Amino acid sequence: MTGNRTESSGETTPLLGSPVESQANKTGHARRRRRQARPLPKLQIGLLLLMQLAEPITSQCILPFINELIGSLPIVHGDKGKIGYYAGTIQSLFFATEAITVLQWSRLSDRIGRKPVLLTGLFGLCISMIAFGLSKTFTAIVISRCLAGMLNGNIGVMKSMMGDLTDSSNVARAFAWMPVVWSVGVTVGPFLGGTLSRPADRFPKIFKSPFWQEYPYFLPCLASASFSAFCFLLALVLLKETIHPRRPKLPRSSSVSSYASTDSESDPFLHSPASESGTATPTSTKKEDDDDADAPPPMRALLVYPILISIANYCALSLLDIALWALLPLFYATPLELGGLALGPATIGSAMGVFGLANGLIQGCFFSRLVDRFGPKKIFMNGMASFVVIFGMFPVINAAAREAGGVTPWVWMLMVCQLVVCVLMDMCFGCVFIYINSSAPSKRSLGATNGMAQTTVSIIRAIGPAMATSLFAVTVEKKLLGGYLVYVFFAAMTCICLGIASRLPEDAWDADEVGDEQGS
Repeated sequence: MTGNRTESSGETTPLLGSPVESQANKTGHARRRRRQARPLPKLQIGLLLLMQLAEPITSQCILPFINELIGSLPIVHGDKGKIGYYAGTIQSLFFATEAITVLQWSRLSDRIGRKPVLLTGLFGLCISMIAFGLSKTFTAIVISRCLAGMLNGNIGVMKSMMGDLTDSSNVARAFAWMPVVWSVGVTVGPFLGGTLSRPADRFPKIFKSPFWQEYPYFLPCLASASFSAFCFLLALVLLKETIHPRRPKLPRSSSVSSYASTDSESDPFLHSPASESGTATPTSTKKEDDDDADAPPPMRALLVYPILISIANYCALSLLDIALWALLPLFYATPLELGGLALGPATIGSAMGVFGLANGLIQGCFFSRLVDRFGPKKIFMNGMASFVVIFGMFPVINAAAREAGGVTPWVWMLMVCQLVVCVLMDMCFGCVFIYINSSAPSKRSLGATNGMAQTTVSIIRAIGPAMATSLFAVTVEKKLLGGYLVYVFFAAMTCICLGIASRLPEDAWDADEVGDEQGS
């Protein structure tokens, strides 16, 4: 390892340099790479971002009405205190089933290509949302959410494809748009869910059919499914594959003649004098070596420190984030005396939609500039620390609403302040995506790396909503810490997660660091 580093440093570099100078040089080189950024393939990046938009729209459109839907089912027996248990379970099911299959989808994308896997995921989103809108029992809702998670491995494959299309000079600019797109989805999804739910009551002149009375939540589900179908058609026509399927190996006895007949025009090695004289390496051996070098690495090769610590931080961030977004609509919908704000689905959708729009604009304008100026670690650490403020404001907002007797302008101001802090928190995702992609040993391992990350995060996200909403229900029912124990718990969890975040490097992982860890 030491020898390799000495050779790469050049003759003019001292063998024993100052660690401070070495770190400064590394940071300076990284910033110069960012200044000399290569242009992004705009059409392909745009298609990927549009496809990514389908996931937050389909997942977030149910939030404004999920508590109302669960409350209307016989399973709760009219007890509003039980809604939190079942609502959290529904949100967790998607991630639980996704955790089982997402790694296999990502590994499959390393072999057969990214495009067919992405198309399958979009098809799954479309079908599952239609099934969700037509569900009238808790069992049918469970099946539709499980179907969505099982068929959808898109988010990990999209990050891998984003890594295929970028390099170290422009990766920050590309990944800066992923939180923006998510924010747009967070805006559009709740807006659709809140505006289009119960259309027979809201727009009786247009939706006169008894169908809309029987299926009051089908329209927002149909709208989100239609968007997924639109993305499917665009990707089918315009998206280009970035990973070409590997050619299956032929039997050794026929490999020389087969390669000679198929590759003689394209491979200059076959026409070289050395080949004709018989002194060169046989063609079959050369092809097999190239195939082996181009093959996706085994999973055990990915169990190295840069990948593991990056995934650990992704898991920590996702646990706090999914708990927050499970608690927020529940907090908004819960009656005032039980610790919430007693807001309706339309108001919840509008509040979350406005936040998503503002968040997207801020992320798009400032994320890449802030990363260039301060580095991903500082942005990530400050974003993680902001969870303490966010969870701490829930009791303050409820206490203010109780004192005022409702949601007054002063309470709205506090809600806006909480959501503004959420904008800073949301920048963590762009940073952790940079760390995960830069930790992959090679382009061929991007799918497996992101698949492993998405698998572990899906497990966390499967546990998070049910844990958060169940803890909320127990806290309210038992009046633990005045009904606010759930927020103290997650604020304490944030402090633990900050310790994990401190292990990240100041900048993205360097290729030499990844190579050294893999070699050791």
